[in-house]
Amino acid sequence: MKKIHFIINLFVLTLFVGCSSDESNVNLDGLSEPANVAALTTVTQDNSGKVTFIPTGEGVTQFKINYGDGTPESDYFSSGANVTHTYKEGVYKSKIIAMGITGKTTEVTKEVVVSFRAPENLKVVITNDITVSKKITVKATADFALFYDVYFGEAGKPEPISVNDGESVSYTYKEAGVYTVRVVSKSAAIKTTEYTEQVTAKLVLNPTASAPTPPNRPAGNVIAVYSSKYTNLAGTVFFPNWGQSTGYSEFDLNGDKMLNYTNLNYEGIAFADGVTANVTAMDYIHLDVWTADLPKLDIFLISSTKINGERAVSKDLIANQWTSIDIPISAFTSQDGFTVADIFQLKLVGTPAGKNIFIDNIYFYKNGEALSTAAPTPTKAATDVISMFSDAYTNVPVATWRTDWSAATLEETAVAGNAVKKYSDLNFVGIEPTATIDASAMTHFHVDVWSADFTEFRIKLVDFGPNGVYNGGGDDKEHEVKFTAPAKGTWVSLDIPLTEFTGLTTRGHIAQLIYSGNPSGSHTIYIDNVYFHK
Repeated sequence: MKKIHFIINLFVLTLFVGCSSDESNVNLDGLSEPANVAALTTVTQDNSGKVTFIPTGEGVTQFKINYGDGTPESDYFSSGANVTHTYKEGVYKSKIIAMGITGKTTEVTKEVVVSFRAPENLKVVITNDITVSKKITVKATADFALFYDVYFGEAGKPEPISVNDGESVSYTYKEAGVYTVRVVSKSAAIKTTEYTEQVTAKLVLNPTASAPTPPNRPAGNVIAVYSSKYTNLAGTVFFPNWGQSTGYSEFDLNGDKMLNYTNLNYEGIAFADGVTANVTAMDYIHLDVWTADLPKLDIFLISSTKINGERAVSKDLIANQWTSIDIPISAFTSQDGFTVADIFQLKLVGTPAGKNIFIDNIYFYKNGEALSTAAPTPTKAATDVISMFSDAYTNVPVATWRTDWSAATLEETAVAGNAVKKYSDLNFVGIEPTATIDASAMTHFHVDVWSADFTEFRIKLVDFGPNGVYNGGGDDKEHEVKFTAPAKGTWVSLDIPLTEFTGLTTRGHIAQLIYSGNPSGSHTIYIDNVYFHK
């Protein structure tokens, strides 16, 4: 692995890498060349042909420009700066050259039109975003133009946004309403060309995607009020007559139904007559809420015992996306001795009143994933196996099942009497055998993994080479295999040919096994039956 020691100004850059705890080195092998390299080109309106390049990109430390007119290219200049060049009238193919910290470069070609004629045939298209409220997109094109300025007409925003001719720019207003959008198309000529349009920034009034699918949970761990995932309490009324000004309908999004409350001041949800929910054993109440315009929602639990009354917890909402809310039951019971043994109604109060919300997946639940069955019992002959962790085999000694450079929490637990490793809040975790493993005679790596919430799972094997010690040198080899969208709520048996670890050119000194996944730092996995076999 290539290592470079360096200091940038007064900053010390420390990169934690799965195969090393040496904080004085920075591993640059995994860094790629700059990406998304582009440049805004503007020109002064004075017939001088003076063009300014304002380049941008990801992973860029410095830029230089090949102007494309036969003159010497610019020197390298730092990211965030710009450079100016004077052209004669004409069309040029310039190049934006971006360099990253590793010295790798990316080049993109940018056409530069320098014309001393005012822009002609200006065409402007303005559209409302179909998923984001109050967001519009402007695209302008004109003959002889190099760029255009857009004035979006919102109070307090007098400065325009400059955009390359033919490219788009988006803007989100603070409030819905009608605004005057002015587009000024510019070439190198003194005269410019303008276009003005009255534009309505609209609210997106309903979600265009479903709420997140709830995880698999045992029936005894859930009391569901409204969700297609679980069995709901029968007879619940979602629009009782409490004198509210709120409107109600059940919104159908391509077959996915959800509650829709409009002009919300307050709204009740009442269980069937005589039905109460004892949620004392539950840990949380969950609901998914989508809104375009409501910033805050109060969620009440109401007891059927009048003297017990009701208690509320307030939650902030994020506009134009689903907000998944999980409120600990203790947040209610900690309020003046409130008890939750006989909940028979919920209440929702919007602040401010008069806004609109969509709700899905209302349920109480308790912790404890739906993992109740052991992983499949291995059937490989013991003579063909090198086992790190399995009740079916004799395991090689393992120094640690959680390296200190991981933020994950390790719990040694059991499922159906079978020992498993449980990793919570997993970002990545390293496992290190006491002595390196010679897997050169093996053909596969096996692991059984279970999770209720991962969307991706990655496995990395690291070989420290003949000396058995990590030194960042050429004898250290590693490779990671990624599994996208693994099945949730069931044991997934991964039997991976070692040939798929293509970067692992030697397998005689396996010193590390690294697990990681998405969402990083937030999901829980169970691991069993970790072994090599042939």
